[in-house]
Amino acid sequence: MTSDFPAAEPLAVVDALYRYAAGIDLRDHDLLASSLAEDAISDFRPAAAKAGFEYPVLQGRDTLVSALSASLAGIDTTHTVSNPRVWLEGDTARMEALVEAQHVPQDDHSRHYMMKNRYDIDLCRHGDAWVIQRVVVDNVWRIGDPSVLAGV
Repeated sequence: MTSDFPAAEPLAVVDALYRYAAGIDLRDHDLLASSLAEDAISDFRPAAAKAGFEYPVLQGRDTLVSALSASLAGIDTTHTVSNPRVWLEGDTARMEALVEAQHVPQDDHSRHYMMKNRYDIDLCRHGDAWVIQRVVVDNVWRIGDPSVLAGV
């Protein structure tokens, strides 16, 4: 992929992942939706399998926003994005990043489940912003009580 791009462009690409993570953590559906292409695909199956549960591939911005919001409704989350690497080619980009996701039940902060995940993301330019077209999430490590993710 080419390296002939303005210096700010990689940060603009990473901003899509920042909007995604903040949209989840802040329960801001509009912010989350702003990070996703209309036909976005989210594949959390690799990470879910390592955590011992199944999660379907989701497709479509509205489906992703609805499913993420519903599955995390009773859970407080914080997502931290690190080590983003961006490859640009015209109006498309690829990004790899590490995302640490802390999950605690809203009614019991003494329990937690933390996951360090590797995100593999395809993006495209949408107007002045970059949006996620496809994200595959694989788990590097996890600690805590996985039943937190089930809302138990």
